[in-house]
Amino acid sequence: MDFTELASIINLNSYTKNKSGVDENRVIFSQWMEDLGFSTQVFAREHIGDHVLYSSPVVEGKKRVLLLGHLDTVFPPNTFTDFSEDDEWVYGPGVCDMKGGNVVALESLRAVKNKQGKLNNIDMLLVSDEESGSDDSKLLSAKLAEDYDICLVFEAAGKDHEVVVERKGVGTFTIQLTGKAAHAGNHYSDGCNANLAAAHMIIALTALTDLSQNSTVNAGKISGGIGANTISPKAEIIVELRYTQSTEKERLLKGIKEICQNPAVDGVSASLSGGIQRDVMQSSEPQSQLIEQINNILGYPLKTEKRGGVSDANIVSAAGVATLDGFGPFGDGDHTIHERASKASFTRRIGEVTKILLAFNQ
Repeated sequence: MDFTELASIINLNSYTKNKSGVDENRVIFSQWMEDLGFSTQVFAREHIGDHVLYSSPVVEGKKRVLLLGHLDTVFPPNTFTDFSEDDEWVYGPGVCDMKGGNVVALESLRAVKNKQGKLNNIDMLLVSDEESGSDDSKLLSAKLAEDYDICLVFEAAGKDHEVVVERKGVGTFTIQLTGKAAHAGNHYSDGCNANLAAAHMIIALTALTDLSQNSTVNAGKISGGIGANTISPKAEIIVELRYTQSTEKERLLKGIKEICQNPAVDGVSASLSGGIQRDVMQSSEPQSQLIEQINNILGYPLKTEKRGGVSDANIVSAAGVATLDGFGPFGDGDHTIHERASKASFTRRIGEVTKILLAFNQ
């Protein structure tokens, strides 16, 4: 495989907050997709990169397939910027997460077009803010998902080319605690210690964790107080929860709300903000049927795995679409300056995705 096109977008900085770079990546990719006959719909954004949907003609009464990826990476300008390669690997920001995955989808679409002369009922959505939590794009993705029966997501493959069938849901919350300042020496009893309330709260939040259900609550950051001689009037806790079942999500949300409503220190109040960023991706009967169908198409069983990390697969799966993730190339070192992807894996994945799309192209 020639990696010249991949190199051209790897060398273009697409840090989530670099709107101009993300948009330039979109413009380049749009030209490739339009050359295949796709129509382009841009969802313009003022402060982040634009999202984009590439659409093919629809044949009514047939299943519709959505290919899903993202345009952004985690690397700010002048940090990790350059593409390189050797005999076995390609290196650079996004080679596996997930400009490389987008190229797998592109090359597969090209192969289908070359073989069948047309592309129908297969669309591709690229969002611009996945690496920062998809806070803007998640509503768009969920809405668009209503039009599709199947979704293939092009995050990196597992080590043995597993596809992902489950991902934890994740929510992030900020708890603001307000107490009353007082001199710690002269008027200790007049104060209401927000830091002390935060300490009790962290213990209670952590106790919501249930590892037997793969549910975790992590009070990952805490700040508060003025100085050693002052009873703390304010504190802040940033909390993340992860879960693998919708019932656990409801338990955790209820627990966090109750803890915030009942601070353990008199005179301290708490407010809660934030919410679920991406809901859980759970196995389903439609997903199982899709796996069986793909296994028959390929002539061998796809290996599957569950991951604790989240992706936009969570959003589309939660919308009720039969979703599989991990159709990008295998790589490692993602989110570090050692990110790389296997050249052989590109070849394998393009071959597999081409066969799958050939079966669904109408």
